[in-house]
Amino acid sequence: MARNIIVIGSGAAGMSAASAARSADPSASIRVITEDEDIAYSPCAIPWGIEGRSGWDEIVMHTPAFYKEERDIDVLTRTTVESVDGESKTVTAAGQTYPYDSLVIATGGKVFIPPIEGTGLSNVFVVRTVRDGKNIQEALEDAKRVVIGGAGVIGLELAVSFKSMGKDVTVIEMMDQVIPRIADKDMADDIQKHLEDMGINFVMKSPIQAVKGDGKVSGVTAAGKDYPCDVMIFATGVRANLDIPKALGLDIGQLGAVIAAPTMNPYRRGRLVPDIYVAGDLVQCESAVMPGATMSQLGSTAVKQGRVAGNNAAGGEKMLFGPVASPWVSVIGEKQIAGTGLSKGLASWYGIDVAEGCATGLTRARYYPGGKELRVKVLADKTTHRIVGAQIIAGEEATGRIDWLTAAIINGMTAEDFLSRSENAYCPPTSMVKDVVISAVEDLCKKL
Repeated sequence: MARNIIVIGSGAAGMSAASAARSADPSASIRVITEDEDIAYSPCAIPWGIEGRSGWDEIVMHTPAFYKEERDIDVLTRTTVESVDGESKTVTAAGQTYPYDSLVIATGGKVFIPPIEGTGLSNVFVVRTVRDGKNIQEALEDAKRVVIGGAGVIGLELAVSFKSMGKDVTVIEMMDQVIPRIADKDMADDIQKHLEDMGINFVMKSPIQAVKGDGKVSGVTAAGKDYPCDVMIFATGVRANLDIPKALGLDIGQLGAVIAAPTMNPYRRGRLVPDIYVAGDLVQCESAVMPGATMSQLGSTAVKQGRVAGNNAAGGEKMLFGPVASPWVSVIGEKQIAGTGLSKGLASWYGIDVAEGCATGLTRARYYPGGKELRVKVLADKTTHRIVGAQIIAGEEATGRIDWLTAAIINGMTAEDFLSRSENAYCPPTSMVKDVVISAVEDLCKKL
C-alpha cells in the first residue's frame, strides 16, 4: 500500500522535502498544503521584484502544475491547516481530512511585529511572500517617503531598492548598528556609511513606539520623535511559526524553535516522534562552532533540512542533518557583506573570548584593472586558537572566500592550521598572489 506523506508549507524546506520524498519513494502519495498562493520561490528575491530588476514570474521557479505533472506531487495552495491529530495521524484543511503515514512540518517563520498601535493601518507591510512584494510595489506607485523598521539584511536590501526607485528612505533600528547580532559593529558601520552616502537616512538606538495615521499610515514614532511616511515596512526579524508544533505538544528549545534530532524528527517530552519531521525556519539547530543551540534561518539551511526530512519521511536510506556554521552573504548597494560562524557578540553569548585578525587588500592583482577593495576579519578562540567566525566586505567575490572560511570552521581548524594547510588559487583577474583571507589569518596569529 502506498505511503501517504503530507508536507505543511511550500517554502524552500517544504518543496525540497516533497521532492526528496518523491525521489526516495516513487510510489508514495505526496501532498503539500500551503496558505501561500505562490510556491517554490526565494523571499530573498522580493526586494528585486519590487524594484523591477526581476519579474515576479522569474522569482517563482515552479508552479503547482509543474509539481503535479513532473513529480506527481499534489500542491494545495491558499489552504489553511485547521488541525493536526497526532493520534489518528490526520491533517484537516479546508474541511477535508487527509491521513498521513509521515508528516513534514515546514511552516517557516513569521515576521515579528512589535505590539504597538497602528500596525494594522493601510500601507503597513511585512516582507515574507510574493504577494507582500506585489502589494508593496503597488503602494509605492503613489508614495514618496518610506520608513523601514529594522536594519537587518532584508531591511537594508529593501532600502537600496526603494532608493533606486527615487523614494525618500529612512531606516529605524533599535540597536546601535545595522545587521545586528551577525555582524560586528566596525563591519556594520562600513555598510551603514555606504548607504548613507547613497542618501538613505538612518535612525539608530530608537525602538519604534507607534505607527500613526487615520486609516492609512502617515508616520512612525520612534524614541519620542515622529518620522512621516507614506509606506511603512516591518523588517524586524523572523520568529519560528510554532502554531502546529505547539498544538502537537512538540518540545520547544531555549531559542524559541522546535528541537530536532539529526534525522529531523522532533521530540515530545524528550522522546523522539518517529512519524513527524520538521524543517526550515521553525527548527533550532546545533552550532558547528561550539556545542550549543543556534538558529539558521537561511534558504540554504532550509533546503538541506528539507532534503533530509523528506527522504527520511519516505523511508529512504537514513540521512542526517549536521551542525551548522550558517554562512551568509548579501549584496547591499555596491558592496557585498558576508559572514560565517560567530560574530563577536555571538561569541560572547557562548562565553568565548576571541581575538581578531584583519586585513585589507584588493579582489584582483594590484596591476590588473577593475580590482575592488576587500576587507577580511577572522575571529579565533583565544584559548584554543580555533577559528570561530569571519566577516568580509568586498566589491566582488565575497561568497567563495566566506565558503573557504566556513570549511575551516566546520573542520575545527586553528589559525595556525589554516596558515600551514590552506592554499589559494591565484590569477591576476581573480585575486592577489597572497589572498587577503590569508593575510587576515596571519594578523590573527600575531594576536593569539
